[in-house]
Amino acid sequence: MDYRTEIAVRIAVATGLDAETTNGLIEVPPQKELGDYAFPCFALSKTLRKAPAFIASELAADPGLGASWIEKVESVGPYLNFFLDRGHVASTVLTAILESGIHYGDGDEGKGKTVIVEFSSPNIAKPFHVGHAFTTVLGNSLSRIYSKLGYRVVRMNHLGDYGTQFGKLITAYRLWGDEQALRSAPIKELLRIYVKFHEAEKDDPSLGITARENFRRLEEGCPDERALWEKFRDMSLKEFSAVYEKMGVSFDNYNGESFYGDRIPEVVKLLNEKGILTESEGAQVVMLDEYGLPPCIIIKSDGTTIYASRDLAAAMYRYDTYGFYKNIYVVGLPQALHFKQVFAVLEKAGLPYAGDCVHVGFGLVKFKNMKFSTREGNIVVLDELLDESISKTREIIKSNALIRDTGMSDEGIEEVALKVGIGAVIYTYLRAGRERDIVFSWEEMLDFEGDSAPYLIYTYARTRSILRKASERGITDIEISKTDFLLLTSDDETGVVKLLAEIPDAVSRAAATNEPFMVARLAAQIARAFNRFYNNSAILSGTDIALRNARLALCEATCAGILICTDLLGIEVVEQM
Repeated sequence: MDYRTEIAVRIAVATGLDAETTNGLIEVPPQKELGDYAFPCFALSKTLRKAPAFIASELAADPGLGASWIEKVESVGPYLNFFLDRGHVASTVLTAILESGIHYGDGDEGKGKTVIVEFSSPNIAKPFHVGHAFTTVLGNSLSRIYSKLGYRVVRMNHLGDYGTQFGKLITAYRLWGDEQALRSAPIKELLRIYVKFHEAEKDDPSLGITARENFRRLEEGCPDERALWEKFRDMSLKEFSAVYEKMGVSFDNYNGESFYGDRIPEVVKLLNEKGILTESEGAQVVMLDEYGLPPCIIIKSDGTTIYASRDLAAAMYRYDTYGFYKNIYVVGLPQALHFKQVFAVLEKAGLPYAGDCVHVGFGLVKFKNMKFSTREGNIVVLDELLDESISKTREIIKSNALIRDTGMSDEGIEEVALKVGIGAVIYTYLRAGRERDIVFSWEEMLDFEGDSAPYLIYTYARTRSILRKASERGITDIEISKTDFLLLTSDDETGVVKLLAEIPDAVSRAAATNEPFMVARLAAQIARAFNRFYNNSAILSGTDIALRNARLALCEATCAGILICTDLLGIEVVEQM
């Protein structure tokens, strides 16, 4: 039951406002003493020609605002405060969660609609570093969120597998490549020769000319250049796949930039037909003065393509193939101008889906008090970061007396270290708004009592432990129909219930704003509220059997709630810790 909407309908009937406007005005009071929902009467003052406080007082006495699930309605100054019946809320929310399980919060708003989420998109022949992890984690979470709302999600990995850098790489490999080193550590060897190319080019500019010629030959499909490019691509994908598997990330499509190379003529033809492609200093461009943007280059003066031309081809292909409802690009904020130009060209060309293309930007990755060296100089390789997080988690677990006392096996410790360690990295990217810079700190990431994945996972494991102990005492399969949820009226119990009730809304808002942190924040609040309830309440030791069963049902619902949230974030939980 959506209490907020139901209250909005009652206020609309009593005031003459439409329910949608009323719903938008309803607030959640900052203090629980002021109720569960509050309606400010300022908007009614002008139409009713009365003081807001007087209007609130009149409405508080209106019997039409009452309901069996509303305990009372009070006016406090210009606000109309609604107090819900705690037992009714507990019964409604917990019944819905326990009946739906992990499907609680599922929606059908996306039925029949396709959302393309382009994310990760690492550059072939370059290390998969922590910057790529931001788009990978964010895109994976958004894909899960849209799927939960019923959308058909197509996960696209738009690989950076084309461009002039491959002309440089081919040139460098022919000059300095070590085949044995390439077979044993392909990314490391390709990076070595790529860096060497740039160093050598400073003293020998002719290398740049050779590189451009090699890329031109690659675009023309020359066998030798094509064979080297395919070799570099296949070796890189093999290493990337190992990282994706470790993080639990998958894709439906690996069409990289190269896939759209032979579709550029179609783009050029369309833009010419629309009369918007012009020549500028030998290059073919689309002028975007009316958008306040610089010209968008489609074909460079040497006849080769660039990112924009390939992204235009990709958007056209995706719409023709999938008829997308949304085409989302999860790419860093520094690329905002690029996407404004691409979307503007689509709009200027009169393509109807231009407004359905969305750039979901994110901030930078920084490090705080972290001594982390890699063999790649100033590049922090993601796989090494994940391994370090797993290792540090393992050390914390082994040094924890409470965990040692549980008699956890070495295999159990390894499973926990793996899931908690990787989860800690993932949560760090998602716990705040995506446009904020990420500052890594081992102390914060692996704090089992802070705003962290370890805290969420530990809370889930603690809750499962309570339910296991209940099962050991013969308390199994509590029947929803026989559970008296009306007994759950304490502040701590209500605190957990009300947060669990927010899951569907948090999922919807996360999709509407492309902000998974709304789910992450709610998960943290649920965990914090449950631990407060756990510390202040007798769950298994009480003498009131009906209350005990109701509290165990609350534990079960909390497990489902945390599991829903962590799964949407791409974080795995453990049953025991």
